Amino acid sequence: MAVNIHKLIATISPDTYCDAKKKAKVKDLVKKEDYLAAVEEAEVVKSEYMNFDKMRSEANPFNLAGIKNPIEKHAIVYDNFSQALEPIYFWILDYINTEYRESEKLIDNFMTSPGSAQFVEMGSRNRVSQEEAMKMLATSGAIIKSILNIVYDLKEFKIRLSFYDDLKSENKAVRSAALLSLKQIWLDQVDFAKRGTTSLKQMAAQYDYATLIDAFMVTNSLEHLKTLDLNERVKRILEQRVFEFFKWIKESEQELRKRFEIERIYLKNQVNSVKLYARWIKPYLRAAKELEQRATATSGLVNAFNTTILELTLLGKGKYAVEGDIGNGLLPKFYKKIMDNRPYYPIVIVEFKFRSSPERVGQSGYGFRGRVEVSFTSYALNKDELKVLKEQLEKDDLGDLINMIEGSTSESLEAIKVDLDEFLDDKKKEKEEKEKERSEDTNPFSALFSIFKSEKKKEKDDLSKGVQKDSSEEKVLRNQAIIRARAECSKLYSGYKGANDMPGF
Repeated sequence: MAVNIHKLIATISPDTYCDAKKKAKVKDLVKKEDYLAAVEEAEVVKSEYMNFDKMRSEANPFNLAGIKNPIEKHAIVYDNFSQALEPIYFWILDYINTEYRESEKLIDNFMTSPGSAQFVEMGSRNRVSQEEAMKMLATSGAIIKSILNIVYDLKEFKIRLSFYDDLKSENKAVRSAALLSLKQIWLDQVDFAKRGTTSLKQMAAQYDYATLIDAFMVTNSLEHLKTLDLNERVKRILEQRVFEFFKWIKESEQELRKRFEIERIYLKNQVNSVKLYARWIKPYLRAAKELEQRATATSGLVNAFNTTILELTLLGKGKYAVEGDIGNGLLPKFYKKIMDNRPYYPIVIVEFKFRSSPERVGQSGYGFRGRVEVSFTSYALNKDELKVLKEQLEKDDLGDLINMIEGSTSESLEAIKVDLDEFLDDKKKEKEEKEKERSEDTNPFSALFSIFKSEKKKEKDDLSKGVQKDSSEEKVLRNQAIIRARAECSKLYSGYKGANDMPGF
């Protein structure tokens, strides 16, 4: 993961966490391009020591002391080759799950020196996952190609069937046009294909039966044919062909509708097959991605040594209970409604950087001993900012194999989604359209209001060009969440040191 998570947070919430000199440029880059393009320009604001006892005794949320000094940061360096590193990670993980109640692993990277045994084993496991995934990818690609061909066939069938539907129309002009279209199809694809030189077209061209084509196109029935002023030889030829044409109309419509339904069912089966393959492939792709060596190479990784670098990042999301501040008289009651609309959460980011010498444990596992650097950083983010943070961390990893399969299956199907919906859910679609028409007839103003409602919702949910700025009331809530986040981060740091008999403040 190349993106710096602290700079990313400063980009997502520049008014709180970005340095004042860089803030305007970062906002401009987010609007013109995207968050990841602005990350390189972002600088995290500096923070100072906060006396929590003093903050409690002189509590005044409206001074915004937390926003002016928003980040708590601590670090521990632990170097002991005689002790395993795993307990350090799991102690902190269990603490976050208990105190913050929600944790998420954002980054999990590793890199192993080429001279170690683990390098060979990891490479072998990764290769097996990749080979299995590639086999399934090839099969799903062939099915997608088949789906495209079926969709094109169904479109052709639909066009042909529309002529038969128009033939039953109450509009005389539409019926006439449909009949002429079907006659042209019959002349080109049936009569000419079966008879060759004795087809109506060839006879009109070679034997000077000039009136054959015109008379055939004008004729609406055998009875109508008898009323036309034609010589007997032309009439005898046309009697046979007109009779055959109208019989072909009836039988070809039945056959075409049958083929359309069979193709539609086959399309549904193929789409389900692709979705099934996507489910089967993902575990192999996820394993291949997780077995990639993506940690940042450092001078501590020597090719000939038995060395492994591990990078882990945890996010702990806590809760700021605004009811407590309201109960203590620090905030008015209406802040509860503001908090419910867009809640603010105390956040801790815990980053681990391990440098270890892996030792084989049993037949298939390794134990890790060595040096670990742990940093604890606090933030307070609202619901929208947390959503963007997770989306951007995933977006930064678009080159991984998981997104490749999503690109070749889900996105490929999305490109022809309109056609698939039309052919696979036509009955449901017709029902929805009828219900929509009925509701619009009942209330003619509903369509107008629904337009504004949908646009407003879309604007609210679209966070790609920046999160909505805090209101003056929301700044107070963020301030309180920041103070809570800083206190919890300090408590986590001190708690770990105390649990491991390390000196503290």
